[in-house]
Amino acid sequence: MHRRPSERTFLFGIHPVLEALKETKPLQRILFLKGKQTDEVSEILRLCRALDIPAQAVPKERLDRVTRKNHQGVVAFTSPIEFQPLDEVVLGAFERGETPLIVALDGVTDVRNLGAIARTAECFGATGLLVPMTGSAPINEDAVKSSAGALLRLPMCRARRMDETIRMAANLGLSAVAVCEQGGQPLATLDSSAPTCLILGDEHSGISPEVLKNCVKTVSIPMQGKTASLNVGVAAGIVLFAFHQKLSSD
Repeated sequence: MHRRPSERTFLFGIHPVLEALKETKPLQRILFLKGKQTDEVSEILRLCRALDIPAQAVPKERLDRVTRKNHQGVVAFTSPIEFQPLDEVVLGAFERGETPLIVALDGVTDVRNLGAIARTAECFGATGLLVPMTGSAPINEDAVKSSAGALLRLPMCRARRMDETIRMAANLGLSAVAVCEQGGQPLATLDSSAPTCLILGDEHSGISPEVLKNCVKTVSIPMQGKTASLNVGVAAGIVLFAFHQKLSSD
């Protein structure tokens, strides 16, 4: 049986959603009725593009699964956090005299993995977390709970296209390093003294080819067992611990 989301986690109706967008309240994504074309919906979509908020056209049945109330063809899911521009997060770290470390998640869709990685990243001093606008686990109450509140403390950035954002990170001075099973170099070769964007993908589909081709280096975690791969949350913990250890010993 489908469980409806808590009414604390979404808004519905044309005018409440428009007002939330105009007031730039933090929103995860917006669902709108497929085929609905009005001036108000056009304005909602314009604001979504301007604010980098994902908007998806869906059938009425999808909206009805969220709420049986008069949603007027529009539902907006609220976010417990405010996303920050990647350039501001990275340049802010440089201005503070810190070496930026961004953890980028390409296609990680499990909320618990997202929360666990955020918790580990915050514990080991990452500058921020980068996730794609679509195809990623939602930043919701469950994710915050799984992160032990780290998602409320760690700067979060969102990429319209992950490959383009990785290129932007390189222009900001970060080395894009992919962590994958078939990594070209051992984990020990990580340079913790260099500004870095560490990229991890889902354990099933991995990092997308479009993102991989923008990486200057790939590294792998040495393993002796027969298991094909590690859970991405566990892999992130190992990599961030190794990075932190090298940083502490330098």
